Amino acid sequence: MDRRQEGMIPRILTVAGSDSGGGAGIQADLKTIAVLGGFGMSAVTAVTAQNTRGVMGIHEVPADFVRQQMEAVITDIGVDAMKTGMLGNAKIIRAVSQMIRKHRLAPVVVDPVMVAKSGTRLLSPEAEQVLRQELLPLAQVIVPNLPESEALIGKKIKGWKGMREAATLIHRMGAKHVLIKGGHLCGDPVDVFFNGRKFYDLKGNRLLTPHTHGTGCTISAAIAVELAKGRPVLEAVATAKAFVTAAIQFSLPLGHGQGPVNPVAWATREIERFQIIQKLKQAFQILREKKVGHLFPEVQSNLGFALPYSRSPEDVAAFPGRLVRWGNEVGKVADPEFGASQHIAKIILTAMSYDAEMRSAMNIRFTEEILIRAKKAGLAIGHFDRKNEPAGVKRREGSSLSWGVQRVLQKSKSIPDIIFDRGGMGKEPMIRVLGRDPEDVVAKVVRLG
Repeated sequence: MDRRQEGMIPRILTVAGSDSGGGAGIQADLKTIAVLGGFGMSAVTAVTAQNTRGVMGIHEVPADFVRQQMEAVITDIGVDAMKTGMLGNAKIIRAVSQMIRKHRLAPVVVDPVMVAKSGTRLLSPEAEQVLRQELLPLAQVIVPNLPESEALIGKKIKGWKGMREAATLIHRMGAKHVLIKGGHLCGDPVDVFFNGRKFYDLKGNRLLTPHTHGTGCTISAAIAVELAKGRPVLEAVATAKAFVTAAIQFSLPLGHGQGPVNPVAWATREIERFQIIQKLKQAFQILREKKVGHLFPEVQSNLGFALPYSRSPEDVAAFPGRLVRWGNEVGKVADPEFGASQHIAKIILTAMSYDAEMRSAMNIRFTEEILIRAKKAGLAIGHFDRKNEPAGVKRREGSSLSWGVQRVLQKSKSIPDIIFDRGGMGKEPMIRVLGRDPEDVVAKVVRLG
């Protein structure tokens, strides 16, 4: 059942420890739940004194009081999904498991907080055994990282095949679905998801930041929210992975140690995507009003705009099917979309690698007359010669544009307004107009008309 279709907000209970630094634990869970559209409730299992440098102290809450907190919210507000984090000791794990069974809480997402980043075991052998025997069989999804998976199965995990073997063993302990996070492996991270019948490899890109505090809490809370909405488990996991990737990509360099991930990035990113589409639509209207179709090349034109900190063509919006002309009139095949143009995206991404603010570009036809107008308008000009293009670049489909733009930028003190080339074998001469946003680019294009 999708609670949103009924106009009801999903209710998610997190049973975990408090992080005084705000980056993990209950605090990270509640932020994630709110951003994804849920109503968060909490039962605190421990109060910690910690910051970005580490944990200075832990005060565990009595198991009976954890039970009382859970009883209070379950019997009044109700729970559509639940997640666990730091449980601390065997008594608390047993109490939480008893409450899940008593109130038939489901689905339950278990983040088995068993091993600190330093490698220190956080649970006693007795508590680990209670977790395996009583809590794991109640889990709809369990989300251990590699050290936690090793603690659960009692042996080292080596590579991708070892992750699959571990997922199978953990599934046999009773968890219905297992997501082993591969962030501790070298190279790009691959998470292994197992539903008891089939394995799924969820691949991602390695994000080079030390600020990853709270990733485990964030992804498990996100899965719980999506399950509360009625999502299938694999879909919930995929959404949560995308959510935590954005949170890591825009993590916060707070404090003097390992800063927290940023759960709010998901919401702000969606707002930015909407704004980018709107700005492209507005720029198109200007192009149409100014009737600049005569500036379009034979291959037609396109206008793109990238999200801040873009890393791939999927982060760049452009017009599917390109912008087209009839005489001086300008038309479009469809409204702008993200990932619509590899060509314009590569130009923008290359420019952004030199100046992160240069997030927009448009291609127009090349003529010597247009080049003269650009010089008279005071526009900064750069150019490259396709004759100098290395053979290896020519053989790689779609590499020429990145090579040409990069060749110009390597020699320039700042990003030029336009970059042109006079073409080559099978390549039409072209001008690329660069700018900070579509309004900036279109204003330059109009000056060239």
